[in-house]
Amino acid sequence: MKIVTLHVEGMVCEGCENRIQKALKTLEEVKEVSASHTTGVVSITLEKDIDEKILIETIEDIGFDVKEG
Repeated sequence: MKIVTLHVEGMVCEGCENRIQKALKTLEEVKEVSASHTTGVVSITLEKDIDEKILIETIEDIGFDVKEG
């Protein structure tokens, strides 16, 4: 298993956290997601390898910005 940590802008409440978690959990490679609007961090535990760009696109497709680097 691998853990990917992304910094996400635009999360302002628990509803935002839930939207991100729900969207990422639709990907079969994703085992667990933890999102925090207070820190702006999304932590993703993967069961299988996946291109990080797919994770970023999934978050951006629902209206949030991912800070890279």
